[in-house]
Amino acid sequence: MSAPAHRAAGIVTRGLATGIDLAVVLAVMGGIYVGALFLRLLFSPQEFSFPDAGALLSVTLFIAVSVVYLTVCWAVSGRTVGAVTMGLRVISRNGDLIGWPRALVRAVLCVMFGFGLLWAAVDRRRRSLQDILLRTVVVYDWESDLHAGEPEV
Repeated sequence: MSAPAHRAAGIVTRGLATGIDLAVVLAVMGGIYVGALFLRLLFSPQEFSFPDAGALLSVTLFIAVSVVYLTVCWAVSGRTVGAVTMGLRVISRNGDLIGWPRALVRAVLCVMFGFGLLWAAVDRRRRSLQDILLRTVVVYDWESDLHAGEPEV
């Protein structure tokens, strides 16, 4: 396949998509907390009290939910909720989806070293540090399917 004909996304659009994805992860975490409340209430209603969500548990849950969310979205469609909203897609340099192993590594790097996104503001090809390391690119792509414009074989 030839190189993608899409334009690389800039820091502002990518930052907005990241903010939307952060809201999605926080909403999932809130759902997990509410689910835990209901389970606690279901199995011990007389001794019910709100569980203390400690900092270590919250940070661990945030990292786990974020990595799973990003990995699945990037491996399956190249898009997260934020990327769909902003018209973005993560693809390999040859225009294909990045696959499960690279999606997992990219997710871990993005969650643990989020500041790497800032490099896209100074890189002339608009690449984050994660993009440079993993040979990925974030492009503007409003098509719902990665190969929507191509005829079927």
